[in-house]
Amino acid sequence: MNILVIGSGGREHTLVWKLSQSPLADKIYAVPGNPGMAELAECVPGVDIEDNAAVVALAQQKKIDLAVVGPEVPLTNGVVDALMAAGIKAFGPSKLAAEIEGSKAFSKNLMKKYRIPTARYEIFNDASRAHVYVRQMGAPIVVKADGLAAGKGVIVAQTVDEAIAAIDEIMQDKAFGDAGSRVVIEEFMRGEEASMLTFTDGETIVPMVSSQDHKCIYDGDKGPNTGGMGTYAPAPVITPELKARVQKEILEPVIAAMKQEGRTYKGCLYAGLMITDKGPKVVEFNARFGDPETQVVLPLLQGDLVQIMLACIDGKLADTPVAWDTGAAVCVVMASGGYPKAYKKGMEITGLAEAAAAGALVFHAGTAEKDGRIVTHGGRVLGVVARAENIRSAVDKAYAGVDKIHFQDEYHRHDIAHRALERLEK
Repeated sequence: MNILVIGSGGREHTLVWKLSQSPLADKIYAVPGNPGMAELAECVPGVDIEDNAAVVALAQQKKIDLAVVGPEVPLTNGVVDALMAAGIKAFGPSKLAAEIEGSKAFSKNLMKKYRIPTARYEIFNDASRAHVYVRQMGAPIVVKADGLAAGKGVIVAQTVDEAIAAIDEIMQDKAFGDAGSRVVIEEFMRGEEASMLTFTDGETIVPMVSSQDHKCIYDGDKGPNTGGMGTYAPAPVITPELKARVQKEILEPVIAAMKQEGRTYKGCLYAGLMITDKGPKVVEFNARFGDPETQVVLPLLQGDLVQIMLACIDGKLADTPVAWDTGAAVCVVMASGGYPKAYKKGMEITGLAEAAAAGALVFHAGTAEKDGRIVTHGGRVLGVVARAENIRSAVDKAYAGVDKIHFQDEYHRHDIAHRALERLEK
């Protein structure tokens, strides 16, 4: 089969890596791809992945049998609908189904209607009314841009003044463009966050290994939110009993709800969860693989990813084996100094081969090639991943890989998986 992976980050590199292991994969293309993917796939630069017609034309030109969509914007633009209409199988939800991520207001209203546990909330089109509500509710409180904001449109405000400033930044200063035309304001949920990714064909749901992301830039979960500074899987906070509860109270109801609403959901559904003292509640749904959760979940998958994706598209997931490694995986993100604010690009990266030789998987997130050298080209530059029999060993192995890699102004957190290690030590 000819396979096309759409996207250019660490998630897509991981997808290319896993798809390449399938005996069904003859040739893999990546659009636009990155230097890491170029070792396993033919990268096709110069195609706008947010232009459905351009993506379909490329897929037809390359005789693609399966397209796999990484980022959220092409999904909410309806690229899966366009590919399927052209007779090309595509893994991911339709435009209607992807609205579960594309609009937080839609997602919250869906959960309210179908009694799926989540934080209490209100939706506002008017900043002054949102100000009044925040003053009534007090802080801490959560302010979210309604639309897509590259994972950065959520502000956990510790004071009323912070919340009002966040509302103004989103709605009046347009920090996230049209994504901030509406805001969702939620109660602050106390607990521990975790993620559950699932494969689904619209009927059958197969949860993946649980994981936990580290959003804050600094050690100890301090500082501003990022796209994710590291992950680990499985997350000990998701016990087998809790996983069963998440499936029964959240995953099965939301897939049934989407079908009931005429938005049958096929692909990967990401449930961001808060484990509260009253049980699991939904923080958000994403319409695709998480980044950097994918980097630790897929290395633990023992099944054939191509076969699983085809089963999701064809409605045959119930008949398809999906098995998982019993060990653990850890990802440490190496970022450009200054991220998530301004940072420089073009810094040469050394030590990639040495890290791989030490047993690490190195997934490229923000890199480019310049004069035969790999250089930095994004805020999150690399995801250094290690698999081992347990979290402690995986942490040590991942950081051993990180120690081999160098670039100017490099920054990474030193405490990835600290919650898991604390929990396991207890």
